[in-house]
Amino acid sequence: MLAAQFPGQGEGEALHRAVRSAEVAEEAGLDTVWLAEHHFVPYGTCPSAVTLAALLLGRTRRIRVGTAVSVLPTAHPVALGEQAALLHHTSGGRFTLGVGRGGPWVDLEVFGAGLEAYEKGFPESLDVLVRWLRDASVAADGERFRFREVPVVPRPSEALTEVEGPELVVACTSPASVRLAAERGLSMLLGMHVGDEEKAEMVALWQQHARACGRPAEEILGAAHVSAGVCQIADQRVDAAETLLKAMPGWLKQGLEAHVTVDGRTRRMRDPLAYTELLCGLHPVGTPRLCADRLAATSERTGISRFALLVEGSGDLAATEENVRRLGAEVLPQLV
Repeated sequence: MLAAQFPGQGEGEALHRAVRSAEVAEEAGLDTVWLAEHHFVPYGTCPSAVTLAALLLGRTRRIRVGTAVSVLPTAHPVALGEQAALLHHTSGGRFTLGVGRGGPWVDLEVFGAGLEAYEKGFPESLDVLVRWLRDASVAADGERFRFREVPVVPRPSEALTEVEGPELVVACTSPASVRLAAERGLSMLLGMHVGDEEKAEMVALWQQHARACGRPAEEILGAAHVSAGVCQIADQRVDAAETLLKAMPGWLKQGLEAHVTVDGRTRRMRDPLAYTELLCGLHPVGTPRLCADRLAATSERTGISRFALLVEGSGDLAATEENVRRLGAEVLPQLV
């Protein structure tokens, strides 16, 4: 759920659609809701994925809630780790923390992180976060973070009671980020802009790096990577594609154009219509049978069995609710 603000909509409408759709996802039998985080743009109106996750964990009883992603360069890793531990304990272990590097946006200026936090600081921030989620006490003496040893309270992981900490996944868009995740034994979240072949290559690269740095074999085999995509269900494929082609280009144009770089660098924006057409071709867009087949094929080609699917591409609350219900009632049974 991006809480995407489509043309003509207000931020409150977008956020309400995200909350309501997450509740419907639990009713429909799906197992996880993923929440995106963006700042200052209508592409997504949720500025704090962990805050929205807290709300949804309180409103639901079974479904997992994950961030996809919390932007690490603009957050303090200890503060984010404390929030993750809090949500992990109070939800009965239903929280997944997804983190990513974000982009070279003005966010870095507003939050005081600076461009270096984006260009060079992500590995250091990730290591502090990983240690906070795994150790009993943490100190830091890096280029960006320096502090004396302090106890981790509440402890996300407790060996004596065999309580495991929250799951941590990393958004990966490059060989460097794949290696970063593999060396730390962290599962990847792979973007919706790439297809099965590239995702399979990234999984293979992750496995190669994980083996090379001595990660346990059972950890490598058990890695639960996540494939992001879009999903739109209709009785005819042409109708599903038409729904997205009517609504998504306007949202993409408005949302992508609103991004401002922190240093004035030029950037190439995707053509909104062509990008929507690409997504319709890569992902489960069509009849329930086609959607199930597409998901099964992606899983077979990549080895990935978890999917984070954008279901709000129509921009309409009622249509999004129906899409989620059909995903649970007509697609999911064909996959289990």
